[in-house]
Amino acid sequence: MKKHRLVGIDTAPFIYHLEGKSPYADCTSSLFDELARGSFDAVTSVLTLMELAVKPLQMARPEVADEYEVLLVNFPNLRIVDLNRSAARQAAELRAKYRLRSADALQLAACLRAGATAFVTNDRALRQVMELEVVLLGDFVQS
Repeated sequence: MKKHRLVGIDTAPFIYHLEGKSPYADCTSSLFDELARGSFDAVTSVLTLMELAVKPLQMARPEVADEYEVLLVNFPNLRIVDLNRSAARQAAELRAKYRLRSADALQLAACLRAGATAFVTNDRALRQVMELEVVLLGDFVQS
């Protein structure tokens, strides 16, 4: 990640890290430790806040959803960007070009519009996207 000034982060790494039970917990710990140290800056979209809140809200635990939001909003070197009309248009272009799911296209478009040159995810299908370097969690540990 050192070669990238700004890195986009998909929702899955946040979920894995917050839940701590995933086989990717070591990868996400490394990712977020490096981010907190300032090894790179990161961006994610408001979609991440929405997606992180779903499970706690399904479990009638709104306080957990609130904790997740506070954690993300205050995480060092992480910026959460809003979606707007131009991001929606870029997402439509990405979705048309790569046949992405809407949420993936919106997340990528938001990160690209913010200036990200890499995107950390666990979604292998996103490897086809050529507008930035797609880094799978397992790859992050090796970089």
